[in-house]
Amino acid sequence: MLNLESLRHGRARGLRLAAALAFLAPLATRLVMGQAFYETGSGKIANFANTVGFFSELGIPLPEANAFLVSRLEFWGGLLLVVGLATRFVALGLASTMAVALATADRAAFLGALRGTGDAGLTDVVPFVYLLFLVWLVLFGPGAVSLDTLVARRLQRAT
Repeated sequence: MLNLESLRHGRARGLRLAAALAFLAPLATRLVMGQAFYETGSGKIANFANTVGFFSELGIPLPEANAFLVSRLEFWGGLLLVVGLATRFVALGLASTMAVALATADRAAFLGALRGTGDAGLTDVVPFVYLLFLVWLVLFGPGAVSLDTLVARRLQRAT
């Protein structure tokens, strides 16, 4: 028969296990988001003229300059997310590109999902899902298994 004391011990064990595994959430998020952005950035760089043309069609100002900026941010930002270096800064930059994607290329899908008028829900709008993960990284950081954490520890020891 379960008693209050055994429930407390079970809860405490569960909390200790969750705390021990807490490093996995930001690590997995960084790895998946980093790989996704690295791939899209690589594609934009490899097909730069197409990227410029697409940005022009969307009405993005200075399409060549913005295509250069976004493709490099996605490529290098993806790599930086994977290793967890400058995570908050990179995630903020990538989040801004997702906001632009929601306002331009994915506007109709996003608004339809918000209104509930389309077949897709918000989780079907990829830039929105990416935006949520990136904002989470901005707010909560890279986690324990990252170069950011290693650098912070080294700097604390130096002072």
